[in-house]
Amino acid sequence: MASTPKIKIVDHSELRLEIDKNTELVSQIDLAKWAISVAKHVLPYLEKEFPENEKILNGFKVNERWQKGEATVHQVRQAGFQVHEVARECKSETAKAAARAVGQAVGVGHMRGHAMVSSDYAIKAIGLDSREDMNRISEEREWQLFELKRYVK
Repeated sequence: MASTPKIKIVDHSELRLEIDKNTELVSQIDLAKWAISVAKHVLPYLEKEFPENEKILNGFKVNERWQKGEATVHQVRQAGFQVHEVARECKSETAKAAARAVGQAVGVGHMRGHAMVSSDYAIKAIGLDSREDMNRISEEREWQLFELKRYVK
């Protein structure tokens, strides 16, 4: 069943729906890999305010360790919470959306649904940066779908 965005965004609804359907076709580990790649795609917006931030870098590391069975779901959740602390410190809404994308991506180790929320926050960051340019938003959704299909077996 298709999910609805949990945040307010301007979006390409058909592409989002296709991405959402495809998330059901991949394992949770592959979904985490995809969500991390989506978050890293918008990371430059966050790095303008927080370059090389330890909490962000740790979030990625903990998720990658979880993918290998070397970290617990509890550790993933805690790392995600730390990333969301960074989001609360952001001055720009674009950086905040990018940080939320990272926090949600890290959290995929806890719950699959965080992947689509991460994807939506990435779209929010793109929309904020581009003044809701539908071409940029559609391009990002197309890229997300292309990346996700790499994991569909």
